[in-house]
Amino acid sequence: MKSLISHRKFIRHTTPVSLTPNRFHCSQSPNQNKDTTAQQITAILKHNNWEFRLDSSHLSKTLNPDVIRSVLHQNKSIDSKRLLSFFNWSTTQMGTPQNLNSFSILAVVLCKSNQFAHAHWVLDRMIETRSSVSVVVDSIVSCCRDCEVSRSNHEVLDMLINVYKRRGKLNEAASVILAVKNGDFLPSLVCLNTLLKDLLKCSKMELFWRVFDAMVEARIKLDVYSYSNLIRAHCKVGNAEVGKRVLLEMEEKGCSPNLFTYNVTIGGLCKNGLVDEALELKQSMIEKGLAPDGYTYSILIDGFCKQKRSEEAKSILGEMSNVGLKADHVAYTALMDGFIKEGDMEEAFRIKDEMVSRGIKLNCITYNAIVNGLCKVGQMEKAKDLLSEMIAAEVNPDTDTYTSLIKGYNREKKMDKASELLEEMKERNLQPSLYTFCAIIDGLCQCGDLQRANLVFEKMIARGLKPNVVIYTILVQGHVQGGKLDEVTEILKGMKEKGIPPDTFFYNSLIMGLSKAKRVEEARTYLREMVERGLKPDVYTYGALISGYSKVGEMLEADRYFGEMLGCGIKPNGVVYTFLINGYCSVGDIEGALEKFRSMVGRGVMPDVQTYSVLIHGLSSNGKLQEAISKMFPLFEELVAKGIDPDEVAYGIMIDAYYEDGNLEKAFNLLDDLLNNGTSRVVLKSSVNEAFLDSLCRKGEFGYVLVLLDKMGKQGLMLSLATCGNLVSGIQEAGDEEKAARAMEILVEAWFAEEEQLLLLREQQGHGHMKLFQQTRPSLLREQQGAWFQMYSMGIPFSYVLEYPWNQLLMLT
Repeated sequence: MKSLISHRKFIRHTTPVSLTPNRFHCSQSPNQNKDTTAQQITAILKHNNWEFRLDSSHLSKTLNPDVIRSVLHQNKSIDSKRLLSFFNWSTTQMGTPQNLNSFSILAVVLCKSNQFAHAHWVLDRMIETRSSVSVVVDSIVSCCRDCEVSRSNHEVLDMLINVYKRRGKLNEAASVILAVKNGDFLPSLVCLNTLLKDLLKCSKMELFWRVFDAMVEARIKLDVYSYSNLIRAHCKVGNAEVGKRVLLEMEEKGCSPNLFTYNVTIGGLCKNGLVDEALELKQSMIEKGLAPDGYTYSILIDGFCKQKRSEEAKSILGEMSNVGLKADHVAYTALMDGFIKEGDMEEAFRIKDEMVSRGIKLNCITYNAIVNGLCKVGQMEKAKDLLSEMIAAEVNPDTDTYTSLIKGYNREKKMDKASELLEEMKERNLQPSLYTFCAIIDGLCQCGDLQRANLVFEKMIARGLKPNVVIYTILVQGHVQGGKLDEVTEILKGMKEKGIPPDTFFYNSLIMGLSKAKRVEEARTYLREMVERGLKPDVYTYGALISGYSKVGEMLEADRYFGEMLGCGIKPNGVVYTFLINGYCSVGDIEGALEKFRSMVGRGVMPDVQTYSVLIHGLSSNGKLQEAISKMFPLFEELVAKGIDPDEVAYGIMIDAYYEDGNLEKAFNLLDDLLNNGTSRVVLKSSVNEAFLDSLCRKGEFGYVLVLLDKMGKQGLMLSLATCGNLVSGIQEAGDEEKAARAMEILVEAWFAEEEQLLLLREQQGHGHMKLFQQTRPSLLREQQGAWFQMYSMGIPFSYVLEYPWNQLLMLT
């Protein structure tokens, strides 16, 4: 122990050895050693068998990153491939990472000797060192100066940007220009234009503007493609007008726009819905001597179709043909799709036939547009026939084709047909996509077959398809509608396990279901969770909660959420107001209901039939029908005076309210006013008129009956035969033969006029049995009409007249 302590003391008191060279120290400094070793290696590298010589010498054991850098620096002018081989050999010998500058020197030397593939490899390895972009750029720029690279030579920096892009590091690629914007060396304009285009494609708008500003700051002269990217960027963020101004200002900056720039601008205007301005710009380019090409016309056709102005788009297609340009699949498919979305399938098929007549073979995209349109309007047989036509024309249907058909059969709840299509897909080796499974699961949920929906969902996951929030929302909606609310928790749990965040639509579906089931407290917890996730509730979220609390009679809570919705700047719609009005009525608070109705009208929200029904029913059910009439009718008149026309059911409610209150004159005047103004306002349907006419007959108000019958006949409003019989029989039984005869005359004339129209329509639709009556129909109608009047004049009650065989014969047709 003693000796150990004394040893420690010795160490503590030992004088440090000086590292400064003295007259007795003759060894070389590390730098001198490095330079000496580098010179020795350089001498060996001049020999063809350099690798053998280096392996045989002691030099391989003295290698380090600084030595390698020195060797590369001293041999910039020798064979670049030999330098690359030496670099790789030294890497295996050292077992330590190379100096970053070694990569830079080698990349620059390889670029100078046009060995671009090898330079690309070196830069790729350089990036693997995980050095920051600024450090990498500084090293490369420094080596460019040392190697006396011309400032106009951009290959190394261009290549560096491309290497980052190929590795999926777009942010790092953009950082290259940000790191050198104030330096002597800059990437080429072509490379930067491509970078801007890539940033736009990936919607990295903030980075786009930073790169563009850096280009301007570095005083890089912009060309037509730079400006085209700038225009596209403005249009992408919804500033198409600004993009148009850039086009107009380009020439002032010494850059004339070409066809490409005009097409970019016209496309941007169309995507922003400014199709008229796009059309004007097309005319402007013609005036400047630039001829629009097929792409110009195609984007205009597509733009007008998306604005549901397909007829104008059709004119543009005609103009395209007139100037000698041949329309392709893109233009025709866009036009066809436009008419399909407007519901004009006949015109869409006409365009299809025109394509074929012009020698343009339909492709899968064109067929898919028509199939999808037919499926949406429920013409499934035609859609299936088109699939057969595709196959016969040797156009292979794809997954989208079958997905559209499956969706169509789902809407009709024909899941057996959808299953057949799925099997057909399998036979054609077509893999169902996520959207195919989405359609099948949606169809099963709508049919209430939740068990099969869950099985298909599991099958989808087993196939390796990752479910998205849309499929989970469909499952939630299906389980909510099927009353399986407890299973929704499991769906949400599975969703969280797969790392799929719910969106607003998902939460709305969940909150709506719970509110409908009167489980409002649970619904409220999901609202809190939704907000915690950073999602903003919308009118549907609040509407669901307001509905739920209104249903359970908790109007304070319903009003609280209504106030919260207003505070968030969300405008309530008519449905939300109707929920509140219904809630107040259900708890007997009529003043609260009326106050909400007034607030609704004051905010410019149009009450619909449901709102009127709820309020009047609430007033009448609380024994306050007179109050309902006195308070509702001024509001009703105010709406009509503003030119806001309630529908026929709303009018019917008001007419019925007056009638039940015994105010027959006001009820009649309202209906009379409505019939007189039928051309400019809504016309009541026969069902409303029949109920009112029947009530008038029961009260013996036959004068009113005849006036209304006459006006209805002039309006072309048809009554059923049963109502006709009851009205005439009722007047006959009251002993007023003159009015009964007049009523019969009006009804028979109106009924026959309407029935003849119906027969003509049926014949046009191709009913085969109608051909039997083509020659005889007019005489049959006249004969039946004469027979009815003859029987009536003989005193036979009209109810028996209706049973005459001629009537039966006509009804069979």
